[in-house]
Amino acid sequence: MTTSLTESTTNLETKPTWKIKLLYDGECPLCLREVNFLLKKDAGREIIKFVDIADPNYSAVENSGIDYETAMGRIHAITDNGEIITNVQVFRRVYEELGMGWIYAVTKLPILGAIADWLYEIWAKWRLQLTGRPKLSEVIASRNQCLDDNSGRCRLEK
Repeated sequence: MTTSLTESTTNLETKPTWKIKLLYDGECPLCLREVNFLLKKDAGREIIKFVDIADPNYSAVENSGIDYETAMGRIHAITDNGEIITNVQVFRRVYEELGMGWIYAVTKLPILGAIADWLYEIWAKWRLQLTGRPKLSEVIASRNQCLDDNSGRCRLEK
């Protein structure tokens, strides 16, 4: 059996042009500040693919099965080879890809890394309240209601 070059190339999955896909909460003012900073550092190179989980069209299927509720619980990213990473490791990898790895390099040290992870856990648990938003359960209920209403505009009131 012979396979043509055209058949072979159409059957291969193409590797994405980005190195890491960053899932972020577009409703979070501090998250948006960080994303805007990273967008400037990416400078159109498209090393980082930014995915707003607050977008009503967000799809878990297109993002390695990471649903909205899971993504809201803590920061997630997906590498170009499909690895899912979370927490401080996301920041470390994104900054490394953008050539600024030195900023998070200290988090690779065992003790300092553990402290950074612990601090991030606290932030992840309280970030909604610290940024003046409702509890996660309320945000999810409101989003589900909005999506059920098919209003097409699911940005939550702040």
